[in-house]
Amino acid sequence: MSNFSKRALFWTPRILSIAFIAFLSLFATDVFAEHLGFWQTALALAIHLIPVFVLIAVLVLAWRWEWVGAVLYAAAGLLYVTRVVSMSSPVTPAVRMNWIIIIAGPAFAIAGLFLANWLKRGLLRTH
Repeated sequence: MSNFSKRALFWTPRILSIAFIAFLSLFATDVFAEHLGFWQTALALAIHLIPVFVLIAVLVLAWRWEWVGAVLYAAAGLLYVTRVVSMSSPVTPAVRMNWIIIIAGPAFAIAGLFLANWLKRGLLRTH
């Protein structure tokens, strides 16, 4: 395994995690369209950012223990799929599938990359 491949395998899941967390945080900005007071907006923003805070904690753990990232990102993807599939709102299956691909897809990809990172950790840590 080349030095570039080692570095790419190490950094790719971490960088994608940061990008994914930033992407998810954008969805919290819808609270500003509600025209609430300052404290209600701050509370709504904090509530909307709970998944982001959880994924930041997962990334902090996964930075050191890649298997934790693999398990928890896969669990987050499964949790989201379960939530979307069990929704009672009148949303078409095509829209639900789009949501799953857009949100759970990257979570599963990041989980796979952390898994590959963990499986190859011996090669990555030796120089």
